[in-house]
Amino acid sequence: MAIWLTLCGVIVFVAYLLGSFPTGYIAVKQLKGIDIREVGSGSTGATNVLRTLGKRAGAFVLVLDSLKGVLAITLVYLLFNFAISQNFIPPTIDAKTWQPWLITLAGLAAILGHSKSIFLGFTGGKSVAISLGILLAMNWQVGLATASVFAVVVAISRIVSLSSIAGAMAVSIFMLLLHQPLPYVLFGIAGGLYVIFRHRSNIERIIAGTEAKLGQNLAKEIDQTA
Repeated sequence: MAIWLTLCGVIVFVAYLLGSFPTGYIAVKQLKGIDIREVGSGSTGATNVLRTLGKRAGAFVLVLDSLKGVLAITLVYLLFNFAISQNFIPPTIDAKTWQPWLITLAGLAAILGHSKSIFLGFTGGKSVAISLGILLAMNWQVGLATASVFAVVVAISRIVSLSSIAGAMAVSIFMLLLHQPLPYVLFGIAGGLYVIFRHRSNIERIIAGTEAKLGQNLAKEIDQTA
C-alpha cells in the first residue's frame, strides 16, 4: 500500500512539473531575447506569444502546452499498467475506481503548474491550452467539443479570453452529456472555474468593452488576455 501511495504522490508531482515547464517563456526568450512576462499581458501563454512573435510561434507554443497536458494524463495510464504488472496495487483497491481520481488529481496539478510555474517564480499562463490537452487525453469527445466551442466563439467575437471562458463553462456540460465518471465531472467544474478565475481581469474589460481582439497591434493589447 505504501509503495502504491508513493507512486500516486510522485505522479501528481511530476504532472505539476510538466505543467510548470515554461514553453512560452523559453520560446520568446530564445527567439527574441525578451521576458514575455514583461510584454503584453505578462502571461506566458500561447496568445501572448502569438502577439509577440506571430502565428507560427503562437501555434508552436499552443501545441507544446497542449502536449504537456496529454503527457501528464498519459503518465497516469503508464503508472497503472506498471503498478498492475508489478502487483503494487493492493488487492483491496479497485484500480478502475482509483484511476479516474488519480487522472483528475494529475490534471489539476498540471493546470496549477502551468499558471504557477515553479521555474518562473510561480507565474505563468492562464492554463487554457494545457487544459485542452488534458481533456483530449481524458476523453477526446469532450476535448473536441470544448475546442469547438472555443473556435466558434473566437470566430464570432475575435476575443480569445471570451472564447476561453466559454470553453471553460462548457466543459462540465459536455462531461455530463457524455456520461463521464464523477472525478472527470469534478475536474470540469474545478478546472473550468480556475480558468475563469484566471481571466477575471479580462472579464472586467469585456464588460467595459475594452478587451483586445485578435489582429490588433501589440501596443494596443498591453494587459490584455493571453
